[in-house]
Formats: sequence, structure tokens, C-alpha cells
Amino acid sequence: MGKTISVYRKGHFNAAHRLYVRDWEFERNKEVFGLCNNPYYHGHNYEIEVCISGSIDPVTGMLINLDYLKRIIKEEIEDYFDHKNLNEQVEEFKTLNPTVENICIVSYERLRKKLDPKYRLRVRLYETARNYAEYGE
Repeated sequence: MGKTISVYRKGHFNAAHRLYVRDWEFERNKEVFGLCNNPYYHGHNYEIEVCISGSIDPVTGMLINLDYLKRIIKEEIEDYFDHKNLNEQVEEFKTLNPTVENICIVSYERLRKKLDPKYRLRVRLYETARNYAEYGE
């Protein structure tokens, strides 16, 4: 592959979750997940950073229309997760523990299906200013 350029777009959503394994006793969940195992849930102000890489279109001078990227981040990530209890209200997390890693992967998959395969995609998801996950090509 020749030289590529990358563009970034940030987004934000607030959501609650609980980290636990259903088949485990409360004490084991508490030992593994600590405060994140609160049966009444807890929340985060998530920040997402989406990176699209590829070649600039010689006609438009753009890699991707940033207005389109803004719209799919809003529809597929922000509107989908914002002000939700991830465990209870988001289908993927009814059977998948909503860790920052899994939320990042689900975000990637939701965006990937809306993007032309010619683009490389990376998603970085901040759960806190110090904790984040990154996934993609």
C-alpha cells in the first residue's frame, strides 16, 4: 500500500454499566471487578476517537467526507449508547460483559459496517482520562 493519511473525529456519550460474570458468586465478582461490580451500576463519561486512514480522493481532495463521519458516529455510537444502562438496554451487552475493551470492539463493528472497505478504521475509547482501549486495523 502507498502512503496514507488519517483523519480523526471525536465523540462523547454517558452510560452506566456493571462488570460481573453471571455464573460467579458475588464475592468472586467483587474480588475480580471491585467497585465496578456494584449491583446498582455505575457510570462513565466516555470519549471516543475514530481514526479513518486511506488515500485522498484526487477529485474532492478529501479522504472521507467528515460530515458523513460525524453523522455515523452520532447514529451508531452516541445515540446508541448515550444515557443507557449498557447491561440492560444494549443488545450486545445482554450476553457480553460491557468492559471498555468490549465497548470499543462493539463500537468498531458498528462503524465498520457503515464505512467503505477501502478505509482502515481504528477506534480509541476512553472510559476515564487514564483508562482506554484501542481496536482496529
